[in-house]
Amino acid sequence: NPLNSHCLELPELQELACRGSWRTIIDKVARARSLSLLSKPHEHLIYLVFNLLSLFKLRRFPEAQEELQTVEDDLDSERYLYESYPDQYPDHSPGSMVPFALRWLHAYLPFTLGNRQLSLDRLYSLLRFTRGKKSKSPETSSDIWKKREAFVLNTIISHHLNQKEYGLCLSLLRAEINETNDPLLISKLGYIQMQYGDLEGGKRSFDLAEKMVMEKENPDAGLRNLVGRHAALMHLVEKDYVGAIREYESCIERDDSDVVAINNKAICLMYLRDLSDSIKLLENTLERIPTIALNETLVVNLCSMYELAYVNHGDVKKTLGNWILRVAPDDFDTSSTRI
Repeated sequence: NPLNSHCLELPELQELACRGSWRTIIDKVARARSLSLLSKPHEHLIYLVFNLLSLFKLRRFPEAQEELQTVEDDLDSERYLYESYPDQYPDHSPGSMVPFALRWLHAYLPFTLGNRQLSLDRLYSLLRFTRGKKSKSPETSSDIWKKREAFVLNTIISHHLNQKEYGLCLSLLRAEINETNDPLLISKLGYIQMQYGDLEGGKRSFDLAEKMVMEKENPDAGLRNLVGRHAALMHLVEKDYVGAIREYESCIERDDSDVVAINNKAICLMYLRDLSDSIKLLENTLERIPTIALNETLVVNLCSMYELAYVNHGDVKKTLGNWILRVAPDDFDTSSTRI
C-alpha cells in the first residue's frame, strides 16, 4: 500500500484529515505542487487523493471532478504500476500504487454531479475488484479487503435505498449474508425490511442477529447494543416510548458514547412531552463527547426541540451555531442552526 511508503508530510496530512481540517489540506497540497515538492508518481497520487477527499467533504463537487480528470479513467493502467518506474522504485514489489480511496472517489463522484448510472456501474466494478483482492490476499491483508468490500457494498445499498429500490437492497444483502453470516448485515437487512413495512420479516432478522450475538463467547458492547437497539425499535413500533427508553438506557450504560441510543432516547422523551430532559440529554452529550456526538442528525433534532421549547429559539440556535463553528470539522453542515 503506497500510504505506508515514504511520502512528504503524510502523517501531518492524515492528522489534519482526522480533525476535519479540509481547507488546510487543500492549502498544503497547493503549496507542495507549486513548489514542486512531489518527486515520485505515488506521491502525486497520494496528494491527489487528499485534495479530492477535501473538495468532496467541502461539497465542492465540480472542482473535485476537474481534479479527478487529471488521472486516467482506467486506474489499472500501466501508468499506475510500480514496475513501470524501475529507476524510481528499484526494490519495490510490483503492483498498483493507486490508493483505495482514489478508486472509491472515482466511483462515487459522478453521483454527486447527477450521473447516477455511471456511479453505480463504477461501484459494482469496484465491488468485484475488492472481492477479487479479498479472495487472492493472504490472511493478514484479507481483513482489510473485507472491510473495503463492506464499505463499497454499503455505498451501493445506500444508493438503492435513496431510490426506494428495496428489492435490490435485499438481494444484495442476502447474497452477502449467505457468504459471511455477519450479525451487522442481518441487522441492516432487518432495518430495510422495517422501512418498507415488512415488520414480521424485520423482527425475524433482528431475532436471528440476536441469536448470533448471544452465541458468541464474549460479545462486545457494540454487538450487545445492536441487539438492544433492535428491542427498542420493536417498542417504538408499538408506540411504547417508556419501554424503548429503558432499552436505550441499557445501551448507554454499556457504552456512554452510543450516539444512536442517546439521540433516539431524546426523541422518545420528546414524544412523552418531556422536552426539557430531552434537550438536556443532547446538550450534555455534545458537551461531553463533541467529536463523536457532533453529527447533523443530532443537531437537527436539538434545533427542532429548541423551536418547540423556547420563544427565543433563534438566540438559542445562534449560540449553538457559534459553538459548532468553533469545534466542528470544516465539512459540518450548520444550516440547521440558522434562523
